Amino acid sequence: MDWRQEKKFSQYLRLRSVPHICPLLADVGLYANRPRTARVYSAQMRAVIITRPGGPEGLEIREIEKPRPGPGEVLVRVHASALNRADVLQRQGRYPAPAGAPQDIPGLEFAGEVAALGERAARWRAGQRVFGITAGGAHAEYLVSHERMLAEVPDNLSWSEAAAIPEAFITAHDALWKQAELAARETALIHAAGSGVGLAAIQLVRAKGAIPYGTSRTADKLQRARQYGLEDGVALSGDLQAMAQKVQHWAQGAGLNVILDLVGGDYFPANVEALASRGRLLLVGTVAGVKTEVALGTILRKRLKIIGTVLRGRSLEEKIAVTEAFSKEVLPLFAKGDLRPVIDSEFAVSQVQEAHQRMESNESFGKIILRIAA
Repeated sequence: MDWRQEKKFSQYLRLRSVPHICPLLADVGLYANRPRTARVYSAQMRAVIITRPGGPEGLEIREIEKPRPGPGEVLVRVHASALNRADVLQRQGRYPAPAGAPQDIPGLEFAGEVAALGERAARWRAGQRVFGITAGGAHAEYLVSHERMLAEVPDNLSWSEAAAIPEAFITAHDALWKQAELAARETALIHAAGSGVGLAAIQLVRAKGAIPYGTSRTADKLQRARQYGLEDGVALSGDLQAMAQKVQHWAQGAGLNVILDLVGGDYFPANVEALASRGRLLLVGTVAGVKTEVALGTILRKRLKIIGTVLRGRSLEEKIAVTEAFSKEVLPLFAKGDLRPVIDSEFAVSQVQEAHQRMESNESFGKIILRIAA
């Protein structure tokens, strides 16, 4: 054998003397004919663990076993992730992860690089920059994703910028462009306009040639949202009558075409009143409550479409479909600079408790980023 084979064989013999490393031989690249597979040297990784339901103090960083990619899957080394309201609810014990997802590791989106490929995974190569959504487990150094659930990170985006995109823009794109079939020159109202999804929605409404309006708890967030395309907005602090008056002015009495509701509760009946004939209401969140009273006759008379939508609980095939549509229709707009991720703040993964406190303050504008990789 030549010197390269001798070196690999000597490495093999040394590793054979360490029992827990033997199963990793295929991963560390000691077999010469394993193209597209990166070297992965440790069986352990750091992850954010929900140790008990409750406040941010129940979050800890622990060393756990690294996942392995199965057939058609990719192991991703996570460089950055972002915080979502669902992570807070999961930590509180109010929103468990779906079957098959990690129950104690939060995180619904990520940006990182391909570290290893499972059997029959052929779409990606080691080292490629990728990002995407997942049902859980993104607040960790590594995660496993189906190869078709990944999108390539545009060259002009940093890791933090990339991590700020998937959940917000895929949610808004699927709701507004696909389900609501938003058309040019239509009007759209975005509740929680200063949130990650809200700011993504504003930009996507503009990209469609439609007109975005918004609501927020504070006038400051609405003013800041103007730089991302918001036409006008109204600050709401419990009394929704101000919204009705603004809608009357914006739509000149005709009502709005589309409403993206991330709030729920009493916003729902106000939305029904604000919509135009054949308007579409997309319900994405219920932070203001899960119950309300609504005039069913108004829904019938206006022939409204009311659509409830979530990403996390969808089937793999549905998630692949929304990811591929996002890659085709939205990613080119980031590459051209037409769309921009919005980052509120960044925290090291060791500061995850502080990141959750920032989320719960309701003062954030845009996405809260967790830097994962060292």
